[in-house]
Amino acid sequence: MSRSLVTLFTLFFASPTFAAEGGVPLDAKPLFGDEGFLSFLTNSVFVAGLVTLLILWFVRGSMKNPQLIPGKRQNAVEFIIEFLYGQVEKILGPKVTKQAFPLLATLFIFITVANWFGLLPGVGTFGFDPHLHSGEWSSGHIATPILRPATADMNLTLGMALASFLVWFTITIREIGFGGFLMHTFGPKGGLKGAMGVALAVIFFLVGWIEVVSILVRPLTLSLRLYGNIFAGENLLHSMGNLGSVLGIKGSGLLNFVNFVTVVLFQLPFYFMELLVGVLQGMVFAMLNVVFIKLSTTHDEGHGDHGDEAHSHAH
Repeated sequence: MSRSLVTLFTLFFASPTFAAEGGVPLDAKPLFGDEGFLSFLTNSVFVAGLVTLLILWFVRGSMKNPQLIPGKRQNAVEFIIEFLYGQVEKILGPKVTKQAFPLLATLFIFITVANWFGLLPGVGTFGFDPHLHSGEWSSGHIATPILRPATADMNLTLGMALASFLVWFTITIREIGFGGFLMHTFGPKGGLKGAMGVALAVIFFLVGWIEVVSILVRPLTLSLRLYGNIFAGENLLHSMGNLGSVLGIKGSGLLNFVNFVTVVLFQLPFYFMELLVGVLQGMVFAMLNVVFIKLSTTHDEGHGDHGDEAHSHAH
């Protein structure tokens, strides 16, 4: 096998970030320069757009003409949506689930697909090299990859966290009102009277401000958790892809072929791990939002649940 053919196979079928100089870059790179109308279009924004179009294409194609006896694609979409809806409804109840499910399902599906898309061969391995002439492409160590894993960009994860925070706040105010939110956060619990009640009211008021701080940092913790896991995973694959070269397995002829084999074998176990991490991180991001919504609407929803249970027992 020629050296050029081995190199091509290595770039496409090994680590998605194999060719990134020094690992995965911390910041996304603009595809059309730092100035101008298209300066916002970074390689991570480009991938996020591709993932969005991919999801829309699959769902639209599957549900455009729904059949009474569904085909494979329609059956897959219906199964995913029904399964996710059932899981959320078990926690939030039917009333709040109708409001929160569109966001929660979108977050889970988008994050999972974006994480898996970042593992595809070619993501992070082809792009521009400043040392080449204008318009030329590079398939070696590149400074600006065309495709960068979307969830390995803090801008995207923070944007999703802020959007989910706004939806959480809207649902909370709609369910218990602003006064109810203040009472839930700062109000005394336990119903004690007298001096003990006053002391507990002061304590709960002070604890309420700690709760406010924890609420305000939720977007940061959500975004950092997702970004950190995906970014670390990409760098892990990069390191394992270059392990053969670090160990001195490089050169021409047989050594070059051996290097290609090590690139694939060293990374293979971690690819399976990253596939699992991809779906788990989507699940964690969505479920944490479910928990936040449940905690802030628990009183109103709790009364509704008890009423439903009493009604069912009466029947």
